[in-house]
Amino acid sequence: MKGAASTDHPIMAHIIPIRRCNLSCTYCNEYDDYSKPVPLETVKHRLDLLGGLKTAVITLSGGEPMLHPELDEIIAHIRQVGSMAGLITNGYLLMPDRIQRLNDAGLDYLQISIDNVMPDDVSKKSLKVLDKKLQMLADYADFHVNINSVLGGGIHNPEDALTVGRRAMALGFTSTVGIIHDGDGQLRPLGPREREVFLEMKTFEKSHFSRLNYFQENIAKGEPSDWRCRAGSRYLYICEDGLVHYCSQQRGYPAKPLEDYTVDDIRREYITQKSCAPLCTVSCVHQISYFDFFRGKQTRTVEPLPQQQEHLISIKSSKS
Repeated sequence: MKGAASTDHPIMAHIIPIRRCNLSCTYCNEYDDYSKPVPLETVKHRLDLLGGLKTAVITLSGGEPMLHPELDEIIAHIRQVGSMAGLITNGYLLMPDRIQRLNDAGLDYLQISIDNVMPDDVSKKSLKVLDKKLQMLADYADFHVNINSVLGGGIHNPEDALTVGRRAMALGFTSTVGIIHDGDGQLRPLGPREREVFLEMKTFEKSHFSRLNYFQENIAKGEPSDWRCRAGSRYLYICEDGLVHYCSQQRGYPAKPLEDYTVDDIRREYITQKSCAPLCTVSCVHQISYFDFFRGKQTRTVEPLPQQQEHLISIKSSKS
């Protein structure tokens, strides 16, 4: 991957073309029910800027990105700037003709998180509702499909993750498992049965870049992780306002316009030790940071936010 050799440009950026979502999962803090789509030309300009930073992978997220009326043109433009194109969707809007349009636009990979087998008060992203959509993807998609099961965060039946993972593999997709974080992206330890399911789910995983999730073993045990977070450098999160943030759960830091983001910013954040890192559960940042785990000591520190300090004290107290 072109982003791995040089640390002066991002490996992955998540960009938000629309904040609105057609669902309202109770654990999610990344959506609203009213925002308008970011204008196409504005999104294209931001993609040009990410291309100028030599970003290897650009993933569209939300909200629900498939609500953007010009999504296909956005995906095509990602490919035009020289990046791989990814899409994170709840899957509700997928139909055979829509999947074909994603093929034609040049989409490289798509991920759907499925939270349960039957819809409930926590989430409507259920296997019962989405199974026909998964079959459509198996029949028509030319792009890679990953199905992410989740544990924690109020999900009622941990065993549902196993059912979802097995169905994904039966259809020829890859399967991952995620641990739901709190509102700051911080650690929410799993219960005993959840940990058992987590370990079984690990056996489903196949080898590609989204499987770099060794960090989750500490999360499952309720323990902080010792790692070098490269948010703001190797990983960028671009909100609907065009600001660069560390990630979806740390919006507001550094909150600098992408228009003004330079290699100097990338280098600064590369060596910045993030105070939220020990209790972070944001898998995409962990996965991308893994590329540089063996190099680049972090010599610049920032003060923890009050809620992060309290959370660290709570974890340490429970271990003593």
